[in-house]
Amino acid sequence: MDPIRNPYAPGAGTPPPQLTGRDDLRESVRVALARIKLGRPSKSLLMVGLRGVGKTVLLESMRVEAQAAGIRTLSVEAPESRSLPALLAPQLRQSLLQLSNNEKAKDLAHRALRGLAGFAAALKVKYQDIEVGLDLEPEPGLADNGDLEMDLQALLEAAGLAAKEAETALALFVDELQYVEEEELAALIISLHLTAQRRLPVVMVGAGLPQLRARTGRAKSYAERLFDFPEVGPLTAEAARTAIAKPAEEEGVAIDDDALERIVEETHGYPYFLQEWGKHSWDVAAGPSIGTADVERASVVAVGALDEGFFRVRFDRLTTSEKRYLRAMSELGAGPHRSGDIAQALGLKVTSLGPARAQLISKGMIWSPGHGDTAFTVPLFDQFMLRIMPGEDWRR
Repeated sequence: MDPIRNPYAPGAGTPPPQLTGRDDLRESVRVALARIKLGRPSKSLLMVGLRGVGKTVLLESMRVEAQAAGIRTLSVEAPESRSLPALLAPQLRQSLLQLSNNEKAKDLAHRALRGLAGFAAALKVKYQDIEVGLDLEPEPGLADNGDLEMDLQALLEAAGLAAKEAETALALFVDELQYVEEEELAALIISLHLTAQRRLPVVMVGAGLPQLRARTGRAKSYAERLFDFPEVGPLTAEAARTAIAKPAEEEGVAIDDDALERIVEETHGYPYFLQEWGKHSWDVAAGPSIGTADVERASVVAVGALDEGFFRVRFDRLTTSEKRYLRAMSELGAGPHRSGDIAQALGLKVTSLGPARAQLISKGMIWSPGHGDTAFTVPLFDQFMLRIMPGEDWRR
């Protein structure tokens, strides 16, 4: 069939042709943001889930909807190598400049911009990656102590006052939140707590791997009362079928029921994998429909594409000891697994595996769903490890 008409869109954060199975979550965020804009209390939300479940797509969809509703939005992705102040400062400047165009909020927005200038100057010594244009001179004593916890509180309070005067809200959309350093995460939580206490229209919608819940709890014990933590998992079988069938139907292509079931079975309902199988099933099919034989051929190509892209890019970041740790996990199955069982598979003591496990958690490859348990953050990664490190040589 015509590859140009292929409707499927595998890619990091690439919007799928059909966003299904997430309506309840999108509605809860819409309601929370609308309440904040009206000055009504509502919790911030942190979506948690494995890789490939569509958190990034959801976050961007929610941000676009919020912006369409007249809410000022900041969009940030937190990589491992950047500080939170450096990520927030340019986005906050842009939002404050927009607020300064509102006649009622102009003075308060300018004050917040002066606070941003002091914030950046005072923290530049510690967070040298801060780079932000300064529009006004700092206001002495406003967010310029050089202490992130105190200064971020003052800065978000000033920004919240400007948003309130403009009869809007300030919404922070932060992806990959698990990579934010704990000290910086604590400062952000405290600042959001302050704005909530003062009924200022500042809210965060974040996304991260499952370990984010524990990280926020360690950063500040009251985080569980400040945030809702909706879990984003694989799609239901019905939603997965819709995600595949409807885009094809809109192009005039039918997918046989057995073929559709095979795709759902192969992908386990994970949105990223659904897009890979959909794309390759379309490409191998002669048309005018997609059958089971097409999906079988596509499965071989889809697994190869995942191995060289989605899986391999994560594998290549690992040290030899980290690869062996994950290979031992894979030997035991999909998981989660007890630390003692992993150590036994490696023929080592549990205590000797602490550094490798800690690094794998830091890199976002594994997480701990319970004390002493370890699970993959990447679906189907156990099968990839068996393919890329076959045999018994990995034990040596």
